[in-house]
Amino acid sequence: MSRSLQERISGLHWEGIQGALDEQGYAVIPKLLLPEECTEIINTYSEEERFRNTIDMARHRFGVGEYKYYQAPLPGLLQQLREGFYPELALTANRWLTQLGSEERYPGTLAEFLEMCHSQGQGRSTPLILKYEKGGYNCLHQDLYGDEFFPFQVVFVLNEKEVDYAGGEFLLVEQRPRAQSRGHVITLEQGAGLIFPTNHRPVQGTRGYYRTTLRHGVSTITAGTRYSLGIIFHDAK
Repeated sequence: MSRSLQERISGLHWEGIQGALDEQGYAVIPKLLLPEECTEIINTYSEEERFRNTIDMARHRFGVGEYKYYQAPLPGLLQQLREGFYPELALTANRWLTQLGSEERYPGTLAEFLEMCHSQGQGRSTPLILKYEKGGYNCLHQDLYGDEFFPFQVVFVLNEKEVDYAGGEFLLVEQRPRAQSRGHVITLEQGAGLIFPTNHRPVQGTRGYYRTTLRHGVSTITAGTRYSLGIIFHDAK
């Protein structure tokens, strides 16, 4: 019998994940979502009542493709992912704040953090599903929807590379102060995830920690259709 999603999230090697975030700024989550769960999420794409907004990326010069923001309340799988990942990531988020000399702290639960967002006028849900056809891509960007934001987000690939699509690697570019940018190209299997910074991360230097800014995107899809799920923890204005 398959373990529940909540059991799978709690059973992740969180010490290793947090170590990877500290060391390289991102962490790959090996196949967490089952194929049938990926299909369930993909099938929501045609259920327009589930979404609050649809974005044509080309129209806004964000890239080529389409994404849809889920309407609250979120589908059960998305809610479990958002609630399950938040507490562990808050531990790393608070450690990063300490390293950067900030006294601010993120609360221990997603509900408490969303109250902070709502007090800043950020009440619109942000988890989203993205669809790219052949020739589609996503320009480098950040997902900041207001003054209050959580320093991590998670993306899951929902279908199978080299079977359902080709190309479409995840791109993560880090801008280092007074230096050229560093790029990462990350390929994810179906159901696997990637945790990465929303805005910046601390890096150890000779005089303590300094901030580097990160942006993310998706390389060109060369065949087929690619679906992915974005879990963003802060709500939007």
